[in-house]
Amino acid sequence: MTNNQFEQLETIIRNRRSISWAKMNGQVIPDETVNQLLALADWAPTHGRTEPWRFFVYGGEALKQFGIAHADLYWQHTAEDKRLEATKEKLQHNVDKASHLVIAVMKRGENVKIPQLEEVASASASIQNVLLGATALGISSFWSTGGMTHTHALKDHLQLAQEDIIMGLIYFGYTDEPAKDGVRNTPITEKVKWM
Repeated sequence: MTNNQFEQLETIIRNRRSISWAKMNGQVIPDETVNQLLALADWAPTHGRTEPWRFFVYGGEALKQFGIAHADLYWQHTAEDKRLEATKEKLQHNVDKASHLVIAVMKRGENVKIPQLEEVASASASIQNVLLGATALGISSFWSTGGMTHTHALKDHLQLAQEDIIMGLIYFGYTDEPAKDGVRNTPITEKVKWM
């Protein structure tokens, strides 16, 4: 890797930002571009080549239908005294300004010698690859673990196995908002100890 390549990669990494679905503008990303982003996932580190990342992609009418299904899952699987109509509405309309929604999953492999934590780490790395690709293309992204993400209800809806883990809902789109400066609370020098 040349210095120029490193500088380009560093710029992409430093400029990656979470852009809420609410700040997206409804402009549609071509499906082929979403496929190109997801192809980057395949180059994440993977112990034993288990490649545990899986993606459910929603766009167009399927995206709207998922919003409705997500809201319904919340309503059906939340105790009556805890559920709120406002939350149901929010879950249904989270998708309105996004171009695509990708549900990222860690699909547990059959090799039980590989710890679950390593499979989660691998799936997370695959998601980061995709998010960095989106940044490089000027696409906004938002990795959310809200709503019904970590419930059995959504897992059943997607027909996942018990040992699989939903890593999050990733919204993709474009925004008219100016990019914000990055902030880190602790300098890297306090996170690294040279031995």
